[in-house]
Amino acid sequence: MLKRFRQGDSGLIPVVLGLCALVLYFYVRTHVFLSASNLTNLFIQATVFILLGMAEIWLLLLGEIDLSIGFVAGIGGAVATIVTDLAWHWPWFLGFAAALAVSATLCLLSGLLVVFLKLPSFIVTLAGYLGYQGVLIYMVDKTNSGGTVPEQSKYLYNLVFGNFTPLWTWLFFALLVALGSIFMLRSYGNRRSSGLEYRSIYFTLAKIVALAGAAVALALIFNTDRSTFVVIRGVPFAIPIDIAMLLGGTFILAKTKAGRYIYAIGGNNEAARRAGINVSFYRLFAFALAGLTAGVAGLLYASNLGGMSDSMPGGIFVLYAVAAAVIGGTSLFGGRGKMIHAVIGGLVIATIYNGMALISLSTSLEYIVTAVVLLAAVTVDTLARRGTTNQI
Repeated sequence: MLKRFRQGDSGLIPVVLGLCALVLYFYVRTHVFLSASNLTNLFIQATVFILLGMAEIWLLLLGEIDLSIGFVAGIGGAVATIVTDLAWHWPWFLGFAAALAVSATLCLLSGLLVVFLKLPSFIVTLAGYLGYQGVLIYMVDKTNSGGTVPEQSKYLYNLVFGNFTPLWTWLFFALLVALGSIFMLRSYGNRRSSGLEYRSIYFTLAKIVALAGAAVALALIFNTDRSTFVVIRGVPFAIPIDIAMLLGGTFILAKTKAGRYIYAIGGNNEAARRAGINVSFYRLFAFALAGLTAGVAGLLYASNLGGMSDSMPGGIFVLYAVAAAVIGGTSLFGGRGKMIHAVIGGLVIATIYNGMALISLSTSLEYIVTAVVLLAAVTVDTLARRGTTNQI
C-alpha cells in the first residue's frame, strides 16, 4: 500500500483522512456529534447524496455529465407519492416500479439526444434541469403531493423511518462480512492462480478484519436506543438500500462485460469503437442506469420528506452529486471511478452538512467549506497523479 501511495496511487487515503479530520473537529466542537442518534441521522442524510453521486458516476465514467439528475429524482419521488397516495392507490411495489421506470426513461431520453444527435450532455441535461423542474412543480401543484404520507403508504414512509430489529441488524451485518470475506479471498486466490499481480494474503486478511470491525461498530450504533420517548433500535431500511445499490453497481462495473465496456469507452471512445464495442448501446445503458439510481434517491427523499415538495433543491442536489463523486476520487474526464467513491464523498458532504447544523453555522459557510473540501480532494489527487506521470 505504501509503495502504491509513493507512486501516486493515493486511492481513498486522502479523502478518508479528511473525513476523519472532519469527524474529529465536529466531535471536539460538540460531543453530540458521535451520539448514536446523530450518527444514524447523518447516515440517513447521506443517502440522497450517495445515491445521486452513484447516478452521476455512471455518466462521469463516460466523460459525460447529467445536470438534471436532481429533478429526475424529484419526479420519481412524486410519481411514487401520487400513484400510491393521491390518485390511483396502487400497491406499493407497482408505485415504486413506476417511479423507477419514469426516472430511467427521463435520463434515457437525454441519452438518446446525446448519442444519436451528438449534442453535448452538458447542454442537453441543462435543458432537462429547467424542463424537469417545471414538470415537478406542475405535478406537485396539480395533485398536492406534498404533506404527510397517509397510512396506506406506510411502505414509502418506512423506506427511511422503518428499521430492522436488533437481531436482524446483527444478522444483516454478519451476512455482509461473510459475503465480503468470500469475495476478497476468492479474488486473491483467482489472481494468484492466474499469475497476475497480487497483494499479500495478510493484506487481504487485514481488509477482512477492518470490514468486520466496521460492521460491529455500525451494528452497535444502530442498535443503541436513539429516542427519548419510545424505544427505537435497528438499522434504518435506507442503509441496506444504499448498500444494495453499492453492491449492484460495483458488481456491474467490476464483473460484467457492460462494466468493462463502460470503462473502455470512457478511457478512449474511438479505440473502444474500433475494438468492436457497440458504443452507442452502452452509453445509453449508462444513462438508463443513472436514471434508475436517481429514482431510488427520489424514493428515499420522498420518504424522508413525507411526500414531495415543489421547492425541492434539485439544483443543489446536482452539485452535491457531482461533488460526492469527485471528492471520492472519480475523474471528470472519464475512465476512472468506482461506486464506493460516491459513498465516501456523500459521507463527507453529509458530515459537513450535519456538523455545521449542530454548531449553528450558516448555510453560506456550509457551501464554502464543501467547496474547499472539493478543491482539496481534486488537488491532492491531481498532484499525486501528475507526480506519477513525471516519473514515467
